[in-house]
Amino acid sequence: MILEFLQSKIHRATVTDANLNYVGSITIDETLLKSAKMREWQKVEILDVNNGERFQTYIIKGKAGSGEICLNGAAARKVQKGDKVIIVTYGQFEEKELQNYKPTIVIVDDDNKIIETK
Repeated sequence: MILEFLQSKIHRATVTDANLNYVGSITIDETLLKSAKMREWQKVEILDVNNGERFQTYIIKGKAGSGEICLNGAAARKVQKGDKVIIVTYGQFEEKELQNYKPTIVIVDDDNKIIETK
């Protein structure tokens, strides 16, 4: 049986910009992507802590160390600059892969700098 579990999460990142006139997606600092084991073009779910919005988009790699979390295109209408968001990916796993499985969790500060990786 295939089961779907949390694969990775960037917890309580701060939205640095919302660009309505871009084609679409979320731009995420490359340093955060690597720490969270996320990849450019990967599907993500965005959970806005401030307004309760939940939506899906895909990742575009931002400049490493920039702290950038920018929602682009239609997604820009769902957030405000300064909102706290949780960015999550899910993976499909066989039962045997889950025996000692733990997702990757990246906790960031208000400037989107990594505090802790679990």
